[in-house]
Amino acid sequence: MSINNYNKIIVIGGGYGGLRAVENLAKDKNNQITLFDKNAYHFMQTDVYELIANEKDFAKVSVDLFTYCSGFEGNVSFYKQEVENIDFENKKVITDTQRFSYDYLIIAVGARTKFVNSIKGLKEYAHGVKALHRAMYFKQKFEMSLFKKVQESGVTCKALSIVVAGAGLSGVEIAAQMASYAKEFYCENNFLCRKLNIVLVSSSKQILKGLDDFLVEKSHKRLLDLEVVIKSEARVVSLAQESVTLSNGETIPMDFMIFAGGIEPNGLIYKLDLPKNERGFLNINEYLQAGSKKEVFAIGDCATLYNKGELIAPTADVAEQMAELCSENIMRIGTNKNLKAHDIRSRGMLIALGRRYAAGKISNIYISGFVAFVMKKFIEKVYFIKLDRRSKKGCDKIFNA
Repeated sequence: MSINNYNKIIVIGGGYGGLRAVENLAKDKNNQITLFDKNAYHFMQTDVYELIANEKDFAKVSVDLFTYCSGFEGNVSFYKQEVENIDFENKKVITDTQRFSYDYLIIAVGARTKFVNSIKGLKEYAHGVKALHRAMYFKQKFEMSLFKKVQESGVTCKALSIVVAGAGLSGVEIAAQMASYAKEFYCENNFLCRKLNIVLVSSSKQILKGLDDFLVEKSHKRLLDLEVVIKSEARVVSLAQESVTLSNGETIPMDFMIFAGGIEPNGLIYKLDLPKNERGFLNINEYLQAGSKKEVFAIGDCATLYNKGELIAPTADVAEQMAELCSENIMRIGTNKNLKAHDIRSRGMLIALGRRYAAGKISNIYISGFVAFVMKKFIEKVYFIKLDRRSKKGCDKIFNA
């Protein structure tokens, strides 16, 4: 504990894990918490498919971090500053303007789309959706492309061609949602030109590699029902302005491409003198500590987590579980109690597969169709309402002071 009789705790990153850590730690008035993020908002990445398909606007997939942090009882502060480095020896977080001291540090900076240099044209012609500004840009581009096809009706009817590279969770959800939205858009509005080609490129033989067979089978069937073309055992090797070339030699026409072929840690992680794996993600121990400093923790997508030797897939649910344990262990250090080892595992998964359809596994129960869709929407709504209430409380304090 610091000489001011409170714990100075810095959380870097306002994602799922970072916000859950802030929420838990703020319950103790002896904790003075400072949250850093280069953005002024929390972006709900699990809802990005709804943003792209016009089911939600950006205000419903983001929360203002200034008002959110103001919604606590005076022991949480937010700085819209990008952390440039960390001095672990002197316990200082370094931004471009200031140095901040800490007693405990939580690194929760997440991950970003990895635009690999080996794929020619990828950075110039592909889009990612891990960041809100990228998702917003793609949403606008998608809508303008639909509008362009409507304009062309009666003169020409060239197919709108979309390529999604990467058949993991994000790629599958985005492909399904765009296909579902576009089909309804054309049919419900009685447009003449309805040609749409969505191609999902999978480097593996099957989509959703490593997931439960039930989820794979349901997702595969749903994509085929939506007329999504799946290119298996193929990789994108180069892009031009209007085409994509695959490793099998095939060239596919495209109006735009979403790249969901891999992630890497956010930039700060590469600068830190902490143990990392071969992909650059932080290695952490069973107590979620990073490196040799007992007061430094790492949670969420920037860290690699194992349970009984098996890699745990990085999800929002896992990040929040990590945040809860991390918060508990910080309090245990402060009270000289033994730290608690993690037993974190996925509590379930729900995959959005177009409008009014999802597939999922909750514990050992399998669900699909409209019921799964309603459950997913309910979980997302509860999460948003909780953050929104805190943000509204902070907003009222600021404007009614």
